[in-house]
Amino acid sequence: MSTLDSATAARSGKGHRDENFPVASHLIHPRHRGAILAFYNFVRAGDDVADHAELSPERKIEILDRLADSLTGAGPSDPEAEPLKRELAARTLPPRHALELLDAFRMDASKSRYADWDELIHYCRYSAMPVGRFVLDIHGEDPTRVWGPSDAICAALQIINHLQDCGKDFAGLDRVYIPQDALDRHGASVAMLGEAEAPPQLRAVIRELARKCLTLLDEGAVLPDLIDDLRLSLEIAAIHRLAVVLAQGLTERDPLSENVHHGKAAFALTALGGVAATLARRPFRGRTVRAAAQGSRS
Repeated sequence: MSTLDSATAARSGKGHRDENFPVASHLIHPRHRGAILAFYNFVRAGDDVADHAELSPERKIEILDRLADSLTGAGPSDPEAEPLKRELAARTLPPRHALELLDAFRMDASKSRYADWDELIHYCRYSAMPVGRFVLDIHGEDPTRVWGPSDAICAALQIINHLQDCGKDFAGLDRVYIPQDALDRHGASVAMLGEAEAPPQLRAVIRELARKCLTLLDEGAVLPDLIDDLRLSLEIAAIHRLAVVLAQGLTERDPLSENVHHGKAAFALTALGGVAATLARRPFRGRTVRAAAQGSRS
């Protein structure tokens, strides 16, 4: 029986520099980086609880509930929650987005299969979309204008990560984010995720889902041009470009046997391309903002 009794004890050691996409890079203004990193560290603590191999589902949910209570003040102080609690108080922001992510981790503690795309997107609504919304709120952006395209990008980022890690998630956690109906459509099975190389049927599933991610990224492509804060706009442009390249790679490569991640040089060059394209469009963003405002009213 595990003796783990706190989020701190369950920490994996993984940090923001270990993520597949930038987290509060130096493009972000220093006045916002502390809040974003406090949010990341709180979320990372919850994620580590949900993924911990020695904790039962019931124990995971108990620890996640304590994290939530600490953040809201309904329970004792927790060192994993206090930095974010201070940042939220300083900015008079509610804990909504962090609490929604804890809801996703509760799902992870008790759910390991998804029936279809809509069920997976529902999971992303809690596991991914609150991240983008929090970052936008920290910067004071207009949620009516930016949350929609941000949600599309965040869902795509989450599913790209799922596809890249599908073999590892199955082997280590018996967790499968690939929807069952997609497996059925192509004659694939969950067991194929345990093979050294993806069979053609599973490759077809991964291609289908990667293309759906590209569609989501198309929906979110306008986001950098809708954001008032230039530095945040460039950060999101870089992330978006990296995501497009990764999703395209997943249409061609096998994540079970090939590395789909960027190397450092390719990572930097791809991100720079996104930044440069956004800077080139910046003088004309007024048209995009006006079009988005008109669309939201119609």
